Amino acid sequence: MIILNGGSSSGKSGLARCLQAVLPEPWLSFGVDTFVDGLPAALRASEAGIEFAADGGVAVGAVFRELEAAWIAGLVAMVRAGARVIVDEVFLGGAASQARWERAAEGLEVLWVGVRCEAAVAAGREMARGDRVGGMAAAQAELVHRGVRYDLEVDTAHAESVACARLIADHLGRA
Repeated sequence: MIILNGGSSSGKSGLARCLQAVLPEPWLSFGVDTFVDGLPAALRASEAGIEFAADGGVAVGAVFRELEAAWIAGLVAMVRAGARVIVDEVFLGGAASQARWERAAEGLEVLWVGVRCEAAVAAGREMARGDRVGGMAAAQAELVHRGVRYDLEVDTAHAESVACARLIADHLGRA
């Protein structure tokens, strides 16, 4: 299992696609955006679910956490069943978010990858995308990395996604 953690618009999804292209075995890729998109509409703007503030802040509630735990358990079950899985994540809670994944993935080999991107570069990508709340990328650029331990870090502001994917693939080859 490879877990990519980075803020919004840091380049995780593109990096995951590049990893799928450069890794010799087939890897499945799942992103937190897919999980959020799968929530009922009522939970995508709710205190119990997930709320996006006008300034780019994100708050999640109890029902979101319950469903997220099931989603994490499901992805981990796929790995336990033999699938190779890349997870594109945003650790809004920093170390506490990583701890949830660590508990669920206990006993599995996990490569923890920090996907860094300068706030200004991520904000520019966010603006170009047009599908994000303005300010989210800048707000998350450092927040998601607080207290998180990585095996490897890549910087998508200074290297293309495919170059970052090759670094990760090389790291896996040495492990």
